[in-house]
Amino acid sequence: MSTRSYAILGTGAIGGFYGAKLQQLGLDVHFLLNSDYEQVCRQGLLIESPTGSFTLFPVQAYHDPQKMPACDVVIIALKTTQNHLLPQLLPPVLKEDGVVIVLQNGLGIEPQVAEIVNSKRIIGGMCFICSNKVGKGHIRHLDYGMITIGEYQENYQPIKITPRIQKIAEDFNHAGIPTELSENLLLARWKKLVWNIPYNGLSVVLNAKTDELMNSPDSRILVEEIMREVVNAAKGCDCIIPEQFIQKMLNHTEKMTPYLTSMKLDYDRKRPLEIEAIIGNPLRMATEKGVDLPHIAMLYRQLKFLDFKNRSPDS
Repeated sequence: MSTRSYAILGTGAIGGFYGAKLQQLGLDVHFLLNSDYEQVCRQGLLIESPTGSFTLFPVQAYHDPQKMPACDVVIIALKTTQNHLLPQLLPPVLKEDGVVIVLQNGLGIEPQVAEIVNSKRIIGGMCFICSNKVGKGHIRHLDYGMITIGEYQENYQPIKITPRIQKIAEDFNHAGIPTELSENLLLARWKKLVWNIPYNGLSVVLNAKTDELMNSPDSRILVEEIMREVVNAAKGCDCIIPEQFIQKMLNHTEKMTPYLTSMKLDYDRKRPLEIEAIIGNPLRMATEKGVDLPHIAMLYRQLKFLDFKNRSPDS
């Protein structure tokens, strides 16, 4: 049994699910919570899942990072719109020789974390999962669940698989979380964006779930056109994504349980949208390389307008 301790920053649909799976395995897991703190202390975390529902209790729950023990592995599962809180949240919970897994959507996130901790202690992570928080301490996992992790180096230079990342992957796999290791974190992030940019963006702009986007011929064409722009953007950044990967993502989404994306849920709840991490940063990175992305540029401006209007006082 692994003796690594884990801290979860952001006990929501992602952090709550994966952290609960790790603790269910018997690992030492500590959860930072906000509005759910009292509920989880009293009744634990309820995980609904087609792979097996369970209630995690007791939960090592905290409302203050200063009261958490320093851990070997810290998983950042906050929305990127909350990353301005990391300078206060991260240092108290990370051991001197600990590592950070940035399990967030988008691109250009690891350099922000590297301003807080040494870049050599950072691992990037992407999850392909349909999971929502449906109530306080209540997480509903609908489909999938695999994660990809890779070591971060400055400027996203590729790096060989290290023993430490292999050991962390063993913990995840033993907990029933299928885990892939990547030697090229930048490529892995671009591949995730092939799905994230069209479905997150269009779900808000077109007010649609994933199945609705797939079932309409016009929106499906738009999804594919945006996917091809993402592939071209990645190529401009020296990350080659095979053409067949687009069809793979389309096939996965067709089989997926109908799903409201995280960006659409945030929009419906009038929360800030992860526009910059998921769309703005990739758009800027590709544009600097001379790649023209007309569909993505329009999607970015539409989302900025809708987000501003949605959260204005008179909305």
